[in-house]
Amino acid sequence: MSRVALITGAGRSNGLGKAIAMRLASEGCDILSHDRGSLSGDIAPTHGVGVADDLEKTAQDIRNATGQRVETVTGDLLDESAIDAIVASAEALFGRLDILVNNAGIGYLFGPLTAVDPKHLDAVLGVNLRAPMLLTGKAVPLMINGGQGGRVINIASQAAKSGFAFASAYTASKHGLLGFTRSAALELGEHGITVNAVCPNHVTTGLGAWQNDFMRKARGQKMEEYMAVMRARIPLGRLGLPKDTANAVAFLCSEQANYITGEAMNVSGGEEYH
Repeated sequence: MSRVALITGAGRSNGLGKAIAMRLASEGCDILSHDRGSLSGDIAPTHGVGVADDLEKTAQDIRNATGQRVETVTGDLLDESAIDAIVASAEALFGRLDILVNNAGIGYLFGPLTAVDPKHLDAVLGVNLRAPMLLTGKAVPLMINGGQGGRVINIASQAAKSGFAFASAYTASKHGLLGFTRSAALELGEHGITVNAVCPNHVTTGLGAWQNDFMRKARGQKMEEYMAVMRARIPLGRLGLPKDTANAVAFLCSEQANYITGEAMNVSGGEEYH
């Protein structure tokens, strides 16, 4: 029987979520792909979320490439009832859940600390920290009832370990996500459920391109200068790719990682320690 993986924020064509879903499907997992499904002003802009058509297209790409079953579900992770519905969809469609990847996040409501918008702060903390906590708490009973253990993978960030100017809310939320990862690992170990985080450095997805443009303007740099400075910080000499994060997730979901829990794996080309 195929394992079932739920991946949030997997609707964008070149995003981390799609890469993770594709990689897990290539390992024989059936997939429930989630994204918000609709836009909503600056809280959910085009460069930040996948709409329903995007989500279905990425799902079809994965079906075509792997032959695995891929279902889709939409929902606003700021809404607890939507989180309930996502978990209910996993149970109704597959009758089980083996892997949860909390990938969805707001990485675009940036700005100076002196001008933090409380609504933006609530949204960032809500999607990046509150939602993974709620979704995990509601989803793990499916894993426990299955009796085969499970995997929870939280996609954090290099910002979970280091500070970044103009991204104080994002950085705080990702630091908090590591605290949640470690606490959840302690609670869920007795059920054979491992809980780990993956901490990639910058990846130039569609959202990543927007981040590059924002940050180089905030620093008064031309794009070429900003990108050169970024690459110079990375010992391996290149930016991260979606597949780098996807490969780390696949490893943590594999039998080779049965004895790994409560960890925060850097996928940064050495940048985090440089």
